[in-house]
Amino acid sequence: MQFGLFLSCQHPMGEDMTRRLDEHLEQTRVAREAGFDAVFYGEHFLMPPYQMLHEVTFLARVAAEAGDMKVGSGILLAALHNPVELADMVATLDVITKGRFIFGVGLGYREAEFDAFGVPKSQGAKIFEERLAIIKRLWTEDNVTYEGYGFKLVNATAPLKPVQKPYPPIWIAANNHKAIQRAARLGHAWYMNPHAKLSILQEQWALYKKTLAEYGNPLPEHLPLMKELYIAESDAEAEEIARPFIEQKYKVYVQHGQDKALPKTDALDLPYEELKQDRFVLGGPEQVIASLERYVRELGVNFLIFRVQWHGMDQDLTLRAIRLVGKHVIPYFKDKYGRD
Repeated sequence: MQFGLFLSCQHPMGEDMTRRLDEHLEQTRVAREAGFDAVFYGEHFLMPPYQMLHEVTFLARVAAEAGDMKVGSGILLAALHNPVELADMVATLDVITKGRFIFGVGLGYREAEFDAFGVPKSQGAKIFEERLAIIKRLWTEDNVTYEGYGFKLVNATAPLKPVQKPYPPIWIAANNHKAIQRAARLGHAWYMNPHAKLSILQEQWALYKKTLAEYGNPLPEHLPLMKELYIAESDAEAEEIARPFIEQKYKVYVQHGQDKALPKTDALDLPYEELKQDRFVLGGPEQVIASLERYVRELGVNFLIFRVQWHGMDQDLTLRAIRLVGKHVIPYFKDKYGRD
């Protein structure tokens, strides 16, 4: 059983991002001291009302504070990047982390991002698969010839290879059934999203395992799940602190169309009391552990990633939650399910 911290580097426009950078580096150090195994960060562009640091650049800086923790992209929008550049960027991060990088990728869902990079969203899935395949070939072959959407390779060699062989673990983020089948067909870990209700994840988990078997792919080593989590001394306190931040975050998700990437039976445009049911993990230590036990039992996950900070939340509240996870949650699951 392993644990990751998702660095929620989404902050109000106009805020001092040098201060916020220092705070995220402190969060990384505190997570390392608290017993977390990994730290992650995501990628978006043109994302008002949020400003975000560039993912690959930010993770390279975070790696200096991570010590022996893994560092992961959670996720990189692979269809938006030239595959040659992305292969080099990820190989570089694997070198920087001394072979502890996790390559999380996803398709993305926002029209504005596809338009900005000149990638037709209607062909996004095909382009995503094509670029991921070429990246893996660049890491494992010395001469690659291929012409794809927006790039052409003729006997191309990428001299820089990842430290991990044949390449870093690949996690594919997927919200809907078709995308989950894609992850299984390609034989990579399905990075379960924090938005879906447990009942939806149970249905999708069965589909993922079924598709793996159909294509003769083994269950990957990592079975990762991300959750929105806030822990405090009591259930009431955790709810009181986290609710306004999560509520605002999910209103923005609806505005940006995130709910359209989910199955039609799992809407996000709901009153908060209905939205939170079987979706968020909020509470005191006992409640948080009991909630996470359900996901471990029902889905078999062995890599839990927590986002404990949202747009506008102060550093002291964030550090407090990280430390409480380290004090109560990580020891419980490590003792019960094993340490790495």
